[in-house]
Amino acid sequence: MPRIVNNRKHGTDPAVTPHPYRDGMSTTPPHAPHVVVVGAGMVAHRFIESLLGRSESEWRVTLIGDEAHRPYDRVALTSSFAGASPADLELDRAVVDDDRVRYLRGEKVVRIDRAARRVTTSSGVSIGYDRLVLATGSYAARLAVEGFGLDGCFVYRTLDDVQALAAFVQDRAAQLGRPLTGAVIGGGLLGLEAAGALQGLDVACTVVQSSDRLMSAQLDRPAGDALRRLIKDRGIDVRTESITTRLDPDATGRVAGLEFRDGSYAATDVVVFTVGVRPRDELARAAGIDVDPRGGILIDAGCSTSDPLILAIGEVASFDGQCVGLVAPGYAMAEVAATRLLGGVADFPGFDLSTKLKLSGVDVASFGDAFAQTPGALDVVYADPVAGVYKKLVLSDDAKTLLGGILVGDASAYGSLRPLVGGTLGADPAAYLMPADGIAAPTGDLPDEALVCSCNSVTAGTIRHAVHEDGCTDVAGIKACTKAGAACGSCVGAIKKIVGVELARTGAALSNALCEHFEMSRRQLFDAVRVSGLTTFSAIIERFGTGRGCDICKPALASILSTLTGTHVLDGENATLQDTNDHVMANMQKDGTYSVVPRIPGGEITPEGLLVIGQVAQDFGLYTKITGGQRIDMFGARLEQLPDIWKRLVDAGFESGHAYGKSLRTVKSCVGSTWCRYGVQDSVGMAVQLELRYRGLRSPHKIKLGVSGCARECAEARGKDVGVIATEAGWNMYVGGNGGFTPRHAVLLAEGLSDAELLTAIDRFLMYYIFTADRLQRTAPWFEELEGGIDGLRAVIFDDSLGICADLDAAVARHVDGYADEWKATIEDPDKLRRFASFVNAPATPDPSLAYTVERGQPRPATLEERADAGVLIAGTVLEVRR
Repeated sequence: MPRIVNNRKHGTDPAVTPHPYRDGMSTTPPHAPHVVVVGAGMVAHRFIESLLGRSESEWRVTLIGDEAHRPYDRVALTSSFAGASPADLELDRAVVDDDRVRYLRGEKVVRIDRAARRVTTSSGVSIGYDRLVLATGSYAARLAVEGFGLDGCFVYRTLDDVQALAAFVQDRAAQLGRPLTGAVIGGGLLGLEAAGALQGLDVACTVVQSSDRLMSAQLDRPAGDALRRLIKDRGIDVRTESITTRLDPDATGRVAGLEFRDGSYAATDVVVFTVGVRPRDELARAAGIDVDPRGGILIDAGCSTSDPLILAIGEVASFDGQCVGLVAPGYAMAEVAATRLLGGVADFPGFDLSTKLKLSGVDVASFGDAFAQTPGALDVVYADPVAGVYKKLVLSDDAKTLLGGILVGDASAYGSLRPLVGGTLGADPAAYLMPADGIAAPTGDLPDEALVCSCNSVTAGTIRHAVHEDGCTDVAGIKACTKAGAACGSCVGAIKKIVGVELARTGAALSNALCEHFEMSRRQLFDAVRVSGLTTFSAIIERFGTGRGCDICKPALASILSTLTGTHVLDGENATLQDTNDHVMANMQKDGTYSVVPRIPGGEITPEGLLVIGQVAQDFGLYTKITGGQRIDMFGARLEQLPDIWKRLVDAGFESGHAYGKSLRTVKSCVGSTWCRYGVQDSVGMAVQLELRYRGLRSPHKIKLGVSGCARECAEARGKDVGVIATEAGWNMYVGGNGGFTPRHAVLLAEGLSDAELLTAIDRFLMYYIFTADRLQRTAPWFEELEGGIDGLRAVIFDDSLGICADLDAAVARHVDGYADEWKATIEDPDKLRRFASFVNAPATPDPSLAYTVERGQPRPATLEERADAGVLIAGTVLEVRR
């Protein structure tokens, strides 16, 4: 017979934690209604927090969870590979430590007796209930293929799963004496996070996806193609349209390889299955509660099941024929269930399928009607293959209402756009899609009813109330007060904007924090790192920040460390901080190949240099083009070809042009007095001197210079961050110009400068900018925000009004003395060369997805229509398309 433990003491029972309400210490009335919650995950935790957090609640709660861990943040599971402990992932302990909550940890409910209103656990404990809430979640599925149970095969679902995976990788790598190769089967959100986690464990990883694109449930084909390029650029291989048919063991019974339907084979040391989840509805089935034939407990809008005393919430609940493995809908169900138990009226509104990938260096988001399934829907698309960006907004047929969207490569607008779904966009859609230095997005207020945090159902109005009524002045305060931003974190940017606007209205000081992990601005952080002498991200965030960092602070600190230490971008821990292109020191193109841009200082090149570039381009089948910055760009280089190409170039005396970095790009020049009959100064000589002086100088944004030999301005110097124009009296120096979507003419800073005076002025201008600018801020808006504007800038540079000129001069001297070509250093370092392989198990194998045709005598990527033609080449070759 099961033991009955409903209303008597059980302090000596090891399976039951004693709590005050059972032992006479609670003020809760003994007749208070009792709810049993089965499952102790994030949704159950939210339900209890919501139920007991309302003043009218008199409920007692018994929480039963089969995991040994307290409720933890499953969304942040991958962070455990970055050093987060189980305690770091724990949800608010106060919820389950409440006097009204009895928590049975490590207990599994095995039976529901609906007639008696009791549940029985695996240890024989029987507990009565007035209402029962099933929040049992899902379990990770595995492929039904031979070998799925081999040693070295894992799922990616619980804290125990990831701890076991990490331990296996560490032990197996030690046994083999080498880094492991791994495969993640399943290319959805979780699969990509798992691949990033494996890479963090020094596992060379391949993502295997059965469909034609990654994240196929959230992204259309162009977005999937863009994501594939970003993932591969991060050093993770991708196989799409690949069906795994068998896992092969080695002699010891561990997994050794994968066989695919097309007959191909891939060696691997570890396999992670992320092929979906299945709702844990077996308790409901056994109890005769209605379930969906495809899985999941059927619920109505009030989260009630076919038994009116039993509710189901979270991933186990099937609503409108769907079970969804996202936290936001689960939280919404938890709020509805709590409201219903308290006698209120609330309905589950349906599933919000908005998602944002949490993988450093890969920015992806999908929200609303991303596939434009609404009748009459319109698409607005922006694509920049060079930058690896694809953005799409889906609008109503009158182009006024935002229905959904997809953002790949730059998801910075996600926090602003997602709350507007279903409402009027209020601006030209292009304003939300263009780059940060392009058309400005609207800065007007979101309506109060706009949902800012979908995970926790927090509106813009709630955040405003927290600012004005509860005294919240930053994101951390908003999180504590409203829970907005406390789950996936993708809405933090929108929260920060709202808080800033509301504080400005009250006249309060605005926070200039770099991100939620650093309360300091970039300028303050730069000074802190410079003074402290710290040289790694982990040391800096431990001393000056909190958490584990994000895609905002990591690249910003990578730039700061590069400026201050002069270390190689791929050295040690700092290699993981770099932006996408910096990971392989090349710009990724639309087809996943890369461009190669050797430095040509001042645009001056010898005939021998031209021959070298031409021969390299010919030997590797590259497309060549002269750029606006007066150098030659070679397109179409595969990842594994980059070291061989650069070795040829370095041996011939070329070096990296840093076209991929936030750094000096080019110094453009006219021929000047050397050849031109109008030239009054040697503009080429000055341009070469400037480019060699500032090459490799990392900065908050890209920097471009120009030198014109006379006032005719053939080098377009006034469109550059620093423009130099020759006069009879010396050099005139202009600052703050740029092209792009919002072109600006540079402003005159000084005139009649000698060569030495010009160099000193540019030294100080650039270093002052690098020391004090915000993240991704160009020179034009930077100096406009300086106190005193252009006059204040002159005082700093020429009058040393801040007393920092000696520091600025010394910083430039250190840079000049410590410069080393990044590509030359990479070629000489076998560890760095390992990242340049298209396939970890076949480093020299070309990517089979690449296809080209010939146009105007040069190769270019084949279109989809051309790929369908049998005459289009195989990867790595160039053939005419036969028509």
